Amino acid sequence: MPNPQINLKALVKGLFSRNVISMFASGEGLLTQKDSVTEDGLQEVFETNVFGHFILIKELQTLLCHVDNPSQLIWTSSSNARKSAFSLADYQHRQGQESYSSSKYATDLLSVALNRQYNKEGLYSSVVCPGLVMTNLTYGILPSFFWTLLMPIMWLIRVFTNSFTISTYNGAEALLWLFNQKLESLDPLAKYHSCTSGLGRNYVKPLRMDLDDASSLSFYGKILDLEKQIRKRFVPGNC
Repeated sequence: MPNPQINLKALVKGLFSRNVISMFASGEGLLTQKDSVTEDGLQEVFETNVFGHFILIKELQTLLCHVDNPSQLIWTSSSNARKSAFSLADYQHRQGQESYSSSKYATDLLSVALNRQYNKEGLYSSVVCPGLVMTNLTYGILPSFFWTLLMPIMWLIRVFTNSFTISTYNGAEALLWLFNQKLESLDPLAKYHSCTSGLGRNYVKPLRMDLDDASSLSFYGKILDLEKQIRKRFVPGNC
């Protein structure tokens, strides 16, 4: 999340509205980022969060795809992954200031498409949401003293919404839970959320993602076309 900026006006307004819990849980309306273009000619956030991982999967495809010994991909998505921030016409998010949200929604789409393409070959994909976790990324958005002031409010909010996992230990709950599940039983259209109750009990809550097969396959087609373009550029002798 490069150069995250807080919309202070939206923050103050949200603190005194009925949407305060949703605002902190998803960051909707709060966060904007200034994206940049990499040496590969791609948007930095898209290449980092989506395309780089996709290329790695394709390179490892022969190792991952075995019907007799299934493989599992687990993507770390976000509650900030919003359909309104993503556009198939601008899937790299060259236009706009919510590149992180767009890239996480693209991750969700890609996971669904990979299941449709590779389940029969023994490759399964899932996405998790760690909840609101305090990390160096989080502390980079606002000064540490501000988070110190907000922490009592966040503990209080966790009584009403269990997505405020706060610690990395709690946020990893869905990752560990998925690792121990029978792959064929998982819902490809669900995002598995790490949750922590007000009393500190960790559990996993699957929620259906705001997407469909058609949009995921359309995005998959676009990312395949991009892969072809990139591979042509980096064929030995073409550089």
